[in-house]
Amino acid sequence: MTPEPAPGSAAPLVGGPVTPVAPVWTAPVRRTPGGLIALTIIGLVFGSLALLLVLVYLSTFLGPSALVLCLLLALVPLTGILLVVRWIDRWEPEPRPALWFAFLWGAGISVVTALVFDLGVQLALAAAGSSRAGSEAGGAGSGTDAFAAVLQAPLVEEGAKGVGILVLFLVLRRTFDGPVDGIVYAATIAAGFAFSENIQYFGVAMLESGADGLGFTFLVRGVFSPFAHVTFTACTGIAFGIVSRRRAGGALGRVLIVLAGFALAVALHGLWNGAAYLLTNDSALLFYYLLVQLPLFIGYIVAVVLLRRQEEKITVARLGEYAVAGWFTSREVSMLATGPGRRQARAWAARQPRERRLAMRLFIADATRLAFARQRMLNGTADRVARADEAELLALVEAHRAVVIG
Repeated sequence: MTPEPAPGSAAPLVGGPVTPVAPVWTAPVRRTPGGLIALTIIGLVFGSLALLLVLVYLSTFLGPSALVLCLLLALVPLTGILLVVRWIDRWEPEPRPALWFAFLWGAGISVVTALVFDLGVQLALAAAGSSRAGSEAGGAGSGTDAFAAVLQAPLVEEGAKGVGILVLFLVLRRTFDGPVDGIVYAATIAAGFAFSENIQYFGVAMLESGADGLGFTFLVRGVFSPFAHVTFTACTGIAFGIVSRRRAGGALGRVLIVLAGFALAVALHGLWNGAAYLLTNDSALLFYYLLVQLPLFIGYIVAVVLLRRQEEKITVARLGEYAVAGWFTSREVSMLATGPGRRQARAWAARQPRERRLAMRLFIADATRLAFARQRMLNGTADRVARADEAELLALVEAHRAVVIG
């Protein structure tokens, strides 16, 4: 039986001696992964430049005043999406710099990629003696328009967004550890993409049909289907999340899982674009939305709730193992790893001085990260870096507890 840690000492989870800390104790400092720093700098610079290019491009045919109006309208569905993403991400929050990178990748780099590819296709068709007219969700037109709407746009757009998830997956292997993380990053990238795309759609509708066209387009894209891009790209994110927990099947098996998720994202995107292209009657489009898109969205909500519950169970189980080793009491596990326990802890902390309030928040967050670091070890996806994370997080939760209890 592993002994309880004495004051000023820490018992390892599995075996090993009890090592006393130095007489003069200093709180541990969280290490910031070098990859995350590089990701933040590169993402903020190139993502911001790409978004600026998109806005300049849109202003060339919308004009400054229309651009500002459409941008403000596009903020409405964006705010709703980001609030939902925040709710999904509350159990084990992802690094804020990574979320900023994800948004800028979607709003800037993915949109620029799609525009450049679309321009290249148009030039190639023009060189071949063809012309491409219309837009992704246009009405009846040539076979080229249908191809672009149903196949070209989904492949290019989901591919561009998927590369952003891949970058986050490779750089953030220490924190990207499950389907919920994949949904959070995918949804943030998709929210950015939809934001820029909505500005374009709102502006074109206003130029072509005035206030009536703008109102209808806002109703379709901003009210009925603000989560369309999220549901598409989430398929790719979930696939990366599944891969993050697997060693079995080898590299080929993991690649096939990601490709399957990407294929499903493209298929759902193509289905939505095809319906918008073929169903020119407003009532038919509304019937399709109620029959197909709304059930899909409800299915995603159910899946997210179930995945959130799975994360809670993982946290309870892994922190329970640390409790057996003496790192936590059973009451602390209940407080840190269950929804009611967290709410009670935060309510208590809200009445405390600012230092204790912050310490309680960090206590919960780092204990959760500790549980998932332990889970990676059990999945066989951990390495020496993950074990270093475990040691760092154990020291941090000790420090947070010391502040909380005073």
